[in-house]
Amino acid sequence: MMNYLDFEKPLAEIEGKAEELRALARRNEEMDVEAEAAALDQKAAEMLRELYRNLTPWRKCQVARHPDRPHCRDYIEALFTEYTPLAGDRNFADDHAVMGGLARFHDQPVMVIGHEKGHDTKTRIERNFGMARPEGYRKAVRLMEIADRFGLPVITLVDTPGAYPGKGAEERGQSEAIARSTEKCLQIGVPLISVIIGEGGSGGAVAFATADRLAMLEHSIYSVISPEGCASILWKDAEKMREAAEALRLTAQDLMKLGVCDLVVAEPLGGAQRDREAAIHDVGKAIASMLAPLKEASRADLIAARRRKYLDLGSKGLAA
Repeated sequence: MMNYLDFEKPLAEIEGKAEELRALARRNEEMDVEAEAAALDQKAAEMLRELYRNLTPWRKCQVARHPDRPHCRDYIEALFTEYTPLAGDRNFADDHAVMGGLARFHDQPVMVIGHEKGHDTKTRIERNFGMARPEGYRKAVRLMEIADRFGLPVITLVDTPGAYPGKGAEERGQSEAIARSTEKCLQIGVPLISVIIGEGGSGGAVAFATADRLAMLEHSIYSVISPEGCASILWKDAEKMREAAEALRLTAQDLMKLGVCDLVVAEPLGGAQRDREAAIHDVGKAIASMLAPLKEASRADLIAARRRKYLDLGSKGLAA
């Protein structure tokens, strides 16, 4: 059953009516409702196009968080072969909000790492809704070091509201772990490709996305803080999240202009959740296109170019 966002409620009514008509026809074969149902389908298609023609930043936030969007595990299962998960940070524990391991992408050995939110209540709790603890970032550092040692490109899939803000995480050095992961992204001498597949929240996302090439799905977001958190700090009112979303310039389109994002991957009409297979396929094409020109680069050139990219972001942002 399709989950509809708040702004999609009129669409839900039309699509629901069309399905009701077809359900009646299935129970009574003498009823001919196809013409009426087809008219409703056409109306729904037109409304869907209109709703998604010019989404506001806040609506993009809602789409980026849609529970039916494909998650990290879905991309790994569809795009990678011979995936062998690696667990633990060799220090404290294994963080289930971060998954990663050895795999093949287009028959090339790679290391893939990503945030996993889970798909139902049980797995969302197990995965902590994609909010990593320090051991998750330390696991990512360990996997990047393995990739660097064996010359394997690293592919990261980012989808997190942000790092877990709990007391235990802070006691175990959350900020230090995030900083170490970001530092490791800048140090490894192998290609590093990152894709924001949903939410790119705060330092928890930066720790995976400080890459040679960064792609964002059309309706994904990437920001230093959530709109709700920003509104709470600036206006002392989380309900001002719409204004905050506008001010943060967190959409893929804004970040492309700012030079943070290198590629925007178009989503199926209505978002990745409406055609998961097509969205995953297009992300695979984007990864391949970004990875190809980096394969022949030397270790020194990769590190130097990656560092220069992020040092130059400040001047690009001011120009934009």
